[in-house]
Amino acid sequence: MILFFKADNGAITAVETVKELSIENINSLVWLFSEAALVTENGKPAENISGIFVGPRREMITPWSTTAVEITQNMNIEGVTRIEEFFPVSSEDASHDKMLQRIYKGLDQKLYTIDKQPEPVIYITDIESYNKQEGLALNPEEIEYLQQLSKKIGRGLTDSEVFGFSQVNSEHCRHKIFNGVFIIDGQEMES
Repeated sequence: MILFFKADNGAITAVETVKELSIENINSLVWLFSEAALVTENGKPAENISGIFVGPRREMITPWSTTAVEITQNMNIEGVTRIEEFFPVSSEDASHDKMLQRIYKGLDQKLYTIDKQPEPVIYITDIESYNKQEGLALNPEEIEYLQQLSKKIGRGLTDSEVFGFSQVNSEHCRHKIFNGVFIIDGQEMES
C-alpha cells in the first residue's frame, strides 16, 4: 500500500507500507513531513494522484529514502518499506537528471513496482563485433586479451563479463587491470 502526503508546494511524499498504519502513525508522518497532509478520497487514503511529477527511478531506492525509513523505525512506526519525494512539473519535457530520475504521469499504487524480468545471460563468441554493437570502445589489444581469456577458461565470456571489463578498464581506470598484479587464492598472478 502506498500513502501519499502533499506538501504546500505541491510535492508528494509517497510512503510504501506492508500494513495499514494507525491514525497515530499517520499523524506522526504528517509531523515528520512538515505538516504535509495525507491525500484522501472519500474519507480514505487516495489510490492515485494525477499530474506530472519528477521523482527517483523506481528501480533505485534513494539514500534519502533509506534514511527516512530508518527515522520511521526509530519513531516506532512499523511496516514502512520505502519513502520517496515527487515534485510537480509543468510538462513531460521538464528538465531532470535522466540517470537518477524520471517523469511520472500520475502516481499510483504500482509506483514502486518493477515488472521487468531479467534477461538471459548471453555468451559472446565474437568479442570484436560485440564491442562495436555495444559501443564499448575496447581497443585491439583489449579484444585480443579477452579472446585469449575466453580460450583459457574454455568458454565464451558473458555479456556482463565483457561489459564489466570495458568499464573497469576504461580510460580513467586502465592502471587497475593491465600491468597490475593480482593475488588470487594466495597466488600472485600478473595480468
